[in-house]
Amino acid sequence: MKRWRWFILAFLAVVVAIGAWRILSARHVQQVASAAAASPRAEAVVELAAADVVRAETRELQRGLPVSGSLKAVNSAFVKARMPGELQGLTVREGDAVRAGQVVARVDPVEAQARVKQAQEQADAARAQIDIAERQWSNNKALVDQGFISRSALDTSQNNLTAAQANHKAALAAVDVARKSLQDTVLRAPIGGVVAQRLAQPGERVSVDTRVIEIVDLSRLELEATLSAADSVDVRVGQEAALQVEGSTRPIAARVVRINPSAQAGSRSVLAYLALADTTGLRQGLFAQGTLAVGRSSALAVPLDAVRVDKPSPYVQVVEGNRIAHKPVAPGARGDADKETWVAVTGVQPGAVVLRGHVGALQEGTAVRFTPDAPSSAGAPPPQPSPRGGGGKSPSP
Repeated sequence: MKRWRWFILAFLAVVVAIGAWRILSARHVQQVASAAAASPRAEAVVELAAADVVRAETRELQRGLPVSGSLKAVNSAFVKARMPGELQGLTVREGDAVRAGQVVARVDPVEAQARVKQAQEQADAARAQIDIAERQWSNNKALVDQGFISRSALDTSQNNLTAAQANHKAALAAVDVARKSLQDTVLRAPIGGVVAQRLAQPGERVSVDTRVIEIVDLSRLELEATLSAADSVDVRVGQEAALQVEGSTRPIAARVVRINPSAQAGSRSVLAYLALADTTGLRQGLFAQGTLAVGRSSALAVPLDAVRVDKPSPYVQVVEGNRIAHKPVAPGARGDADKETWVAVTGVQPGAVVLRGHVGALQEGTAVRFTPDAPSSAGAPPPQPSPRGGGGKSPSP
């Protein structure tokens, strides 16, 4: 019985010791937390360079209209067969250069030559009929003068002569038609350029208007741009554009040379044609896009990438009192200035220091400071002393 009593007393002593240890541990944790709360907390500071900010100011914006479309050769032509027959002598292929008037193929001329010969024989026969009619008329005229035949017989011979002469003229016209058909068996390039397509093969029998080859002149290319009805109102002949052609890294200057006076049925779009200043290395059918300068306007503007849209309403991040503030803005017209796209805004004061888009989104109230080498002329204010407890440069979110 005494042994059990000692066990119970030992157990109670252990429980009391554990409870006391827990109470002391909790009191120590509370003291540490109170001390941490009482000490000043270090504040993270974002360091900005001159290239990270820009001042909102009134700028002269060149308004641009996006344009896109495919390149087309100003001069292009299909060589078609004008006579039916077997195609001969076609040797040019895609990519071959041809001259204007160059013979590119022939149609078997045997049938056309036979028709020329036939028409010529008929013309000779008609000429012989004229000779017969002339002799008859001369004889009848002499007989009429001598009183041997009536005047009506002379009139008949005169009519026969006139008919023979008309038949001869018709036969000569038939000879011209036959010779023209013979000439049409020779296919010539109507323009100089490069063969884009070969649509028939030697030995193939072609009919009238069968396409044989397509020729394009790459020395003059233009962009066929499709404009909406609203955008077409501001487009004028002579306006300049900067284009980027698919597969090319160099910008290409272009100019509006024609505007279609009629809208397309259904879409109500308007076609505008822009002539390219430099066509070196370009091909018909390549896709091009760019911006057409349609006017200028002056407005308070910021870079387009500075306007953020990750909230329900557009806003810009500005520096006020070395801290970030979010200012809702209403974007307006866009334009180019200093080789950069700017947008007119309302909602910020002129001269406000605005963060550029590459900085990223920062929370309102975030402390910032500027690098010592940030010149105020570059758009950043003079260097400011960092707030108490500054901890160096923090990465942008």
